[in-house]
Amino acid sequence: MIEGVLGLLAVAIWAYLLTARGGFWRADQTDAAGVPEPAAWPGVVAVVPARDEADVIARSVGSLLAQDYPGAFKVVLVDDDSSDGTAEAARAAARALGAADRLEVLSGAPLPAGWTGKLWAMSQGVARASELAPRYLLLTDADIAHDADNLRRLVARAERGAFTLTSLMAELHCATFAEKLLIPAFVLFFQMVYPFRQVNDPRRKLAGAAGGCMLADREALARAGGVAAIRAAVIDDCAMGAIMKAQGPIWLGLTHRARSIRPYPDVGAIGRMISRSAFAQLNYSALTLAGTLVGLVLTYLVPPALAVFGSGPARWAGVVAWLGMAVCFQPMLRFYRRSPLWGLALPAIGTLYALFTLQSAIQVWRGEGGMWKGRAQAPTSRSRGARTA
Repeated sequence: MIEGVLGLLAVAIWAYLLTARGGFWRADQTDAAGVPEPAAWPGVVAVVPARDEADVIARSVGSLLAQDYPGAFKVVLVDDDSSDGTAEAARAAARALGAADRLEVLSGAPLPAGWTGKLWAMSQGVARASELAPRYLLLTDADIAHDADNLRRLVARAERGAFTLTSLMAELHCATFAEKLLIPAFVLFFQMVYPFRQVNDPRRKLAGAAGGCMLADREALARAGGVAAIRAAVIDDCAMGAIMKAQGPIWLGLTHRARSIRPYPDVGAIGRMISRSAFAQLNYSALTLAGTLVGLVLTYLVPPALAVFGSGPARWAGVVAWLGMAVCFQPMLRFYRRSPLWGLALPAIGTLYALFTLQSAIQVWRGEGGMWKGRAQAPTSRSRGARTA
């Protein structure tokens, strides 16, 4: 009896995900197809917050300064109290390209209470960039490398769709075994929570963005309250998507033209990246955490358990659900050029993500949530209680 109920639940879950969740798994919202170019190219200023990024900043800033963008374009780097020579590495990259005049490096002010480090640095960069009055702000991370045509295509898409925010989910580093195991699933799970088709539908409230590469309409961002409106957000990109969608349509897609150059050498490194924000996604609720963990067990562990250990119809239900999740994974595996056989490993991958989510909650309860670059950025239980009161 219990086997049969669990089998029906597993099949129902995967039937819903495959047919009624915005087609998230199809991975069909991409920038692969170009759009017509505008008659005139508006001004753009890139804002790059950086803290101890000397190992990647030369490639990142170099790729920005090498853009073939026809309009006015400048880069503002905000050095957030780095101790490794990040600012000088960026300046050296600009000099090597003969583009020192298009890079401005700001020394970040001390972090005030109530802000996350990245958003405080971004806010300072946006303030400086706004003095130059560009049409768009390219908000990009210090570990993202851009193809030479990326900005040109971004602006063309933004102009064509009159988007307040046009963002790209950068292709994540996927070379080590741990990355091959966990990174494609990370993007799949992100799409499961924020189906790109629904994010891109102006009739729906759901909003999201990918913080590695966001092209924001400067005036729309100002109307939304600027970066200060999301100053405490740990999941800052999706918070940005929400305030910008309130101002007008947004667009989010996959790309190979912007790539993360930050490697994750082992499972622990990826786990730390995920646990930094997983509990924030659950609004720091222990009840929601418990429900999420139960849901993950039903979704990812029950199907293979029934397929291997079940009997009769329950076993076949487990097989069908397991095949359903493998099918769901295929488009993302193709995007990351991985073998389709990885689809059968999704139960094990889902289990690891459940553990990372639990780890995220434990870190928050210990006062170590949202840890990044030596800063615990998630609110403590005391500050959450004060905010609620």
